[in-house]
Amino acid sequence: MSNASRSPVGTVKLLAGSLPAAATVIVALIALAVALGMILFGTGIAGALAFYFVVWWITLFAVLPFGVRSQHESEEMVPGTEPGAPVSPALVEKAIWTTVVAGIVFLIALALLPLAGLG
Repeated sequence: MSNASRSPVGTVKLLAGSLPAAATVIVALIALAVALGMILFGTGIAGALAFYFVVWWITLFAVLPFGVRSQHESEEMVPGTEPGAPVSPALVEKAIWTTVVAGIVFLIALALLPLAGLG
């Protein structure tokens, strides 16, 4: 195994190459975050899933622009397409990173809710 595939970035790239593997990892990470939220902070399953869903979507919109290069920037123009269209959006990789980051943000937010008088 190469050194690149041992890093988190290499591991995510490797997982993103297989949609079933990526989907399995995403579901497992979501289940772990929601279970930790329920165990550590006493949330119900419906509340934890709903809150995680909101955090995940907000995080997705924050992660989407990372590493995007337009056709114009890379000079790989496809006839009939918008020059600002991404060359390789890497959406599966971004879904995995979004799930990891959202899990961390979700648990931090659950920890901070009681301090705001909301938990």
